[in-house]
Amino acid sequence: GRVKMSAEEILVHPVELGKNFCLYFDELECDALCKEKTLHRVLRNVNSQLLVVRPDLNVAAFEDVTDQEMQSGKGMHFSIHCYKTTTPLAGMPVAFSVQVEDKSYYMCCERECGEMIVRFKEGEVPKEIPGESNIIFFKKSFTSCCSKAFKFEYSMERGMFLAFEEEGCLRKLILKKLLKDEVDETMKMCL
Repeated sequence: GRVKMSAEEILVHPVELGKNFCLYFDELECDALCKEKTLHRVLRNVNSQLLVVRPDLNVAAFEDVTDQEMQSGKGMHFSIHCYKTTTPLAGMPVAFSVQVEDKSYYMCCERECGEMIVRFKEGEVPKEIPGESNIIFFKKSFTSCCSKAFKFEYSMERGMFLAFEEEGCLRKLILKKLLKDEVDETMKMCL
């Protein structure tokens, strides 16, 4: 005889195969982000300097750090919060936070005098982000041949990446436009 289906039938929505054969469902809410895991890392630039956040001076810069300073680790041990996303994106969505003294600061970008500025603000990174957010960056491979080097694209301004720029003796963390087909070493970050 025929098998009678129970009332709990499972409705399956049509699935599309995206680029790289990523599966995604049509019914999910667009661009919702949900925190999946957190990595604890230091960020190094191409000169092997560590990114250090100094909230009291309102600055983040790459510096030469001694082993001793690294042990105390003020403002240089980052939490990289990785988010799951409902839409396939150009890279993994991540947010950055850092502990300084007993406070937590998160990285965000703000427009100031027509320029995008990287800021660190006191507070925690949210577990869920319903839509766009100025704290989200897309983690991408720097080049296909190096698995430990990445670049981080600002989610709200495509083509803008975290980078450093020399300012006197400082190597300040900035957002910088990537010119087409250019390999810009100032954007290279090793975790």
